[in-house]
Amino acid sequence: MLLAEKAARNEMKRSIMELALEEARAAGDRGEVPVGAVVVKDGVILAREGNRTIERADPTAHAEMLAIRAAAAALGSERLVDADLHVTLEPCPMCAAAISFARIRRLYFGCDDPKGGAVENGVRLYSSPTCHHRPEIYSGIDAGAARALLRDFFRERR
Repeated sequence: MLLAEKAARNEMKRSIMELALEEARAAGDRGEVPVGAVVVKDGVILAREGNRTIERADPTAHAEMLAIRAAAAALGSERLVDADLHVTLEPCPMCAAAISFARIRRLYFGCDDPKGGAVENGVRLYSSPTCHHRPEIYSGIDAGAARALLRDFFRERR
């Protein structure tokens, strides 16, 4: 890959993560844990969502789950082959499993989650021999901004 192509690709990832950060900020403004997610396929945004567990009284209403559901509905398919998910926080076990089941091609995430993550921390779902689909994983995208949102959100509540 040419250096210019690589730079352009990194800029696109950063731009999409900024959209995920916008969704995270909106979730925080609603009193939800500030996590945002965006699903993209062929350069087209299929879905963007933020956490809504409190608003919907639904423990599964994580940003990733909502974005995957909306993207699947937009495509009319339970498989999101060749789609990429950008999320501000390392996915939990439930979301990591949904990413695998949806056959997401690439997972880009912001900050790690040592307590609740399931990709690079915790159960490391994609390392399990029973995991049938493993997305390509890119971590640390705008990690500082994502971490600051979470830190500030929880600091205000303590």
